[in-house]
Amino acid sequence: MSKEQLYIFDTTLRDGAQTQGVDFSIDDKLKIALALDNLGIDYIEGGWPGANPTDTEFFQKKHSFNNAKLTSFGMTKRTGRSADNDPGLAALINSNTPAVCIVGKSWDFHVDIALGISNEENLENIKETAKHFVKENKEFMFDAEHFFDGYKANPNYALSCLKTAFDEGARWIVLCDTNGGTLPHEVTKIITEVSKTIPGKNLGIHAHNDTGNAVANSLAAVWSGVRQVQGTINGLGERCGNANLMSLIPTFFLKKDFATKFNLNIKPDNIKKLTECSRLLDEILNRKPNKHLPYVGAAAFSHKGGLHVSAVQKDPKTYEHINPEEVGNSRNIVVSDQSGKSNIISRLKTIGIEIKESDPKIKKLLDEVKDREFIGYSYDGADASFELLARRIISKIPRYILIKEYDVSVKKDSSGAIVSSAKAQLEVDGEKIMCTGEGNGPVNALDNAIRQNVDRLNKYSKYLKDLKLVDYKVRILNTGTEAITRVSIESTDSKGKNWFTIGVSANIIDASFKALVDSLDYKLFKDNAPASL
Repeated sequence: MSKEQLYIFDTTLRDGAQTQGVDFSIDDKLKIALALDNLGIDYIEGGWPGANPTDTEFFQKKHSFNNAKLTSFGMTKRTGRSADNDPGLAALINSNTPAVCIVGKSWDFHVDIALGISNEENLENIKETAKHFVKENKEFMFDAEHFFDGYKANPNYALSCLKTAFDEGARWIVLCDTNGGTLPHEVTKIITEVSKTIPGKNLGIHAHNDTGNAVANSLAAVWSGVRQVQGTINGLGERCGNANLMSLIPTFFLKKDFATKFNLNIKPDNIKKLTECSRLLDEILNRKPNKHLPYVGAAAFSHKGGLHVSAVQKDPKTYEHINPEEVGNSRNIVVSDQSGKSNIISRLKTIGIEIKESDPKIKKLLDEVKDREFIGYSYDGADASFELLARRIISKIPRYILIKEYDVSVKKDSSGAIVSSAKAQLEVDGEKIMCTGEGNGPVNALDNAIRQNVDRLNKYSKYLKDLKLVDYKVRILNTGTEAITRVSIESTDSKGKNWFTIGVSANIIDASFKALVDSLDYKLFKDNAPASL
């Protein structure tokens, strides 16, 4: 049985750029486009030439993609202008892309309210725009904006919009759920009817996620006949986002019902690049990845309950729907107060500690974790602090820097500025080193006191120079004057390794200091720094 071809269309650089707080630079767009091309995406929608300087400059550059067709985006010609004299269409022609995607109204309500023209004028605009680009030998796609809402309101008119573009030579008719309010059963029903007018091999789906159904709607559309799927990396997009290609692509490849029926132009080995691609976008946006994303999230294959971990150790299929390595992800065994012996043993193996199941140190470590979590620690998200604790109990951890004492003060100067100062007495190989620093808060001041004196730490200076604190979180665990504070710190270095440490105390400075010291210790340990005498 021959398979049918599916085409993947990425709109991260256009739809994704409409996300609140997202503003791609030229370099950002180039990096993302290159990653998508390397993945094997069929179409990369680069933006709207003429709409803003960034998009215009992006299309002025020469792009030599190996797999993808660069696609420019625009809208149908304006009423009262010919297609040849419409500046918006001229910008698309001048973008020199092999394909163009043109959005046009397919809901009569929008034609009346948003455009303020007649239904017939809208059809004329669609017709003349399609003719114009087909004449220019462009692969023409018609994005039928608000199609599903339009079909529900006036199916005959919505279909006439599609047929007008198709009859003039459109390669793709893309059905857009622009408001994101359509449900999967409605998608199935409507596309089944549309397929009687437009062949499925010419239909696309563009789903928004306002009901949390963008991926489900896209899958329903494909199952109902659609053969082009539009979406973005990580579901980036306006409001609640777009269909997430990081979920759709592996589903097409790894789920039997789709894999046995459809071919993609993406090479099977490239599926392992999905997690890397997902995290590249977050790195470019300078934001923390959503660890709960399907397939590519850091928690997608994390196991916390002892019963789950025990089963996963026997056979991962007990609690994993695919092998995480297939999408470039990895399994993670979480250690917490809910942990059983299986969690501890599995986690120890992950960090390179081999130990017999009968060793009494395992129970000692498990009891220590549970006792510490009872008073406020949470090793669920503090991998480095757990590893240090485990090594202190089971093996040995080298002695690095001793911090004998510290002093932190906060004052308001004459200008009204709040100034935090810190002093810390460190000891390395018996030598006492007094460090001072200032910061925008007591923890920042303490961190700076150590960091700004790295050169004085002799043999440890080269190991700590590239240490950076990425994130700092404080949580008050109870109320009242004796509240317990939990501090979590995320650190990184020039190798791109991130680690998480934790500190708990009734004093926020002390809790912060414990987390900070663990971060320093872990950095020195993982870099095999020499122990103190």
